[in-house]
Amino acid sequence: MVANTFLVIFLLTIVGYVAARIHAKSVLEKVGAQMHSRPIYHGVNAAIWTGVPALIIILFWLMFQNTVINQLLLGLFEPSRIEAMTSADKSLLISEIRQIAAGRIFGTPEDMVLAAAQKLNDWTWIARASMFAVVLAACLAGVAFGLRAIGPRFRARYSVERSLNAFMIFCSFVAIFTTIGIIASLVYESYQFFSMVPAYEFFFGLRWEPQIPLRADQVAGLGAFGAIPVFVGTFVIATIAMVFAVPIGLLTAIYLTEYADHRVRATIKPLLEILAGVPTVVYGFFAVLIVAPLIRDFGTGLGLDVAPRSALAAGGVMAIMLIPFISSLSDDALAAVPRAMREGSYAMGATKGETIRKVLLPAALPGIMGGILLALSRAIGETMIVVMAAGLIASMNINPLDSVTTVTVQIVTLLIGDSAFDNPKTLSAFALGLMLFLITLVLNVLALTIVRKYREKY
Repeated sequence: MVANTFLVIFLLTIVGYVAARIHAKSVLEKVGAQMHSRPIYHGVNAAIWTGVPALIIILFWLMFQNTVINQLLLGLFEPSRIEAMTSADKSLLISEIRQIAAGRIFGTPEDMVLAAAQKLNDWTWIARASMFAVVLAACLAGVAFGLRAIGPRFRARYSVERSLNAFMIFCSFVAIFTTIGIIASLVYESYQFFSMVPAYEFFFGLRWEPQIPLRADQVAGLGAFGAIPVFVGTFVIATIAMVFAVPIGLLTAIYLTEYADHRVRATIKPLLEILAGVPTVVYGFFAVLIVAPLIRDFGTGLGLDVAPRSALAAGGVMAIMLIPFISSLSDDALAAVPRAMREGSYAMGATKGETIRKVLLPAALPGIMGGILLALSRAIGETMIVVMAAGLIASMNINPLDSVTTVTVQIVTLLIGDSAFDNPKTLSAFALGLMLFLITLVLNVLALTIVRKYREKY
């Protein structure tokens, strides 16, 4: 029913657009130059009035439909029984009723639950049919309003532009409030964590063992939440990635900008962009199945003790992911240097290499540094590669041949499964996430500041 409703909205929107445009053309033929807006704007205006109100109705309908039906279902039972239930018990009862209504019956449910499941199917059908009827009426009303508004002096173009402006403002507010919601959730859950664990232990502790007993009969450690080893591992892997990615990416950008033929550049640059679009999970598989065994075999041949999951494997594969990012931004920065600076250097007798070292790189340095800092923030916040290729045990170790853990690995590990957000183990993931957010925010702000300075200068 919902899919049919969206299909009806789509078809009637097209009908409204075509009908309004045809009618506007007929009016244009009668009044000529007195027509304020072109027929296409009248068509788009009718399409907006047809589709947008209907989509808003269906959005709010689907948002509140289950809540209303759940309250009606709870009203079928004895009030004393419902009052004695906790919110978890109510959710379990509603879940059981919905499972039975969907035909998934386990055990022998009570008669009242079976009756509630039948009522659920009936109410769901009524709700969907009502939604279809209301949406259909709204679409037809929108078509009628769009056709009726067509006239010589109706400013359809202004109406369309106001609608587009309202849509862009709505999208901006969605992005802003989504960001505020994410930050607020991180701050709130982190506050809950720091109310259970002292802040000095988290920021200055040297032992990370978040496994604590969650039940009275569970055997686990006492727990330690010193985050320094986690951040040490994060920066070790990020440093390895940047050590490989920065020189290779920068030299690639110099070659493409100053040495490569235009045909070579037209071939290599799109290939680098494709490499930048490879999903990170693919890089993770590459690190686990190919790079890590190769590094271990090579180290064993040299008599070195290499862990199955090493920081070198994760950092090296992450560098491959960052090379297209750095080379693309550095290429743009080098290409933005005025050609007069190159020609002036050549006129003074400098070679191409001297021009690159003493003119182009200093001139493009702000843009290059901005790209490197953005790549560093991405390396620190990378998830899939380090989850698959890095270790799980936090240790104060900077040896690239050993396994280390990172902030993202710990966040994923702590939030696996159905976790209750009422204990330090789970809440520590939000504290780590907040610190990671602040670090990447500082790096991004610093990078954007450098890029803005670069743009003002050139």
